[in-house]
Amino acid sequence: MSTRTRPPLPAALGVAALAAVLLALLVPLFAAPATHLAPRDLPVAVAGPAPVAGDLAARLAAARPGAFEVTTLPDAAAADRALRDRQVYAAFVAGPEGVALHTAPAASPTVAALLTEAAAQFSAGRPVPVVEVVSGAPDDPRGAGFAAGFLPFAMASVLAGALLTLVVTGRIARLLGLLAFGLLAGVVGAAVLHGWLGVLDGDPLAEAAAAGLFALAAAATVAGLGALLGRPGIGLGALLVFLVGNPLSAVSAAPELLPQPWGTVGQFLPVGAGGTLLRSVTFFDGAGSGRPLAVLAGYALVGLTLVLLARRPAESPRPAAPEAGSPLLADSAAGSPRPAASAGGSSRRADSAGGSSRRADPGARPFRPAGSGAAVDTP
Repeated sequence: MSTRTRPPLPAALGVAALAAVLLALLVPLFAAPATHLAPRDLPVAVAGPAPVAGDLAARLAAARPGAFEVTTLPDAAAADRALRDRQVYAAFVAGPEGVALHTAPAASPTVAALLTEAAAQFSAGRPVPVVEVVSGAPDDPRGAGFAAGFLPFAMASVLAGALLTLVVTGRIARLLGLLAFGLLAGVVGAAVLHGWLGVLDGDPLAEAAAAGLFALAAAATVAGLGALLGRPGIGLGALLVFLVGNPLSAVSAAPELLPQPWGTVGQFLPVGAGGTLLRSVTFFDGAGSGRPLAVLAGYALVGLTLVLLARRPAESPRPAAPEAGSPLLADSAAGSPRPAASAGGSSRRADSAGGSSRRADPGARPFRPAGSGAAVDTP
């Protein structure tokens, strides 16, 4: 029997066109957020005596309408507390010698650099003293290593969730595999980023716990959707965690710099929540970690529950084949069409040995009469 195959040239052109369309969708998805970075209701503080602080806040609002969400504080100490609690990204502190800028580069080096330039504009070109209240890691002052480290974390988590879904068959085994991956990913990731690269400089155990929860949440999302929807669910999980979650995470910038509502949406996806949580536990002693912790715990819990309870389409139970002699098989044989009987009550065909036999009946049993050399089917 000949099989029809698809012509190779149209198939090749179709694959090339599909890949080009995918490229056209992915490039703006990754590049557009980076090309549209600008402050949008960025939390900053203005500290100092009431008249001076009020005037400075008004100047900020007039210079960049909608760019800053300004909080007025009484003095520099209150501004520094707000920075350490992750309530603001920077503070303009008015003093006897002018305005100083207090920053927290650990929260976002991009924001710290942007506000340093803005402070120079407000001071009519005069140098503005910059005080780093919460600095980043000494070996990663610009935060480039911290941001780059999340890409392999996301990729490895998606891969782990997909492989556990496709390769491992038992639900309990998949569940244990996800938990083991979260534990190992947290320990290994924190060891590399902290001990080897010097990207992190906080409590190693807290960093490992945060990194492990992020890895578990991302992998469990992929595995849970795979358990629920099969292979399409794996693709949906990869789309959610990596293709959409990574560019919207703002790990290298800040959520308030992305176009809204996408900056906020990214914080409710695993990569964005993971970046915020790891920054909080590493540089701010856990300040501001409540929401990302809840988001990641929710993804992990829902994903693990789906792995444990959902049934993949490929695992749907199939009806068992009926055994020989079962009523189902007997009914099937009785309902199958039989050839019309001959006038003598039997219908037989000649075979190569004895000269007569009839068409095989599904329900017939062969027997060999005495003195005959050929098997004869009986109804």
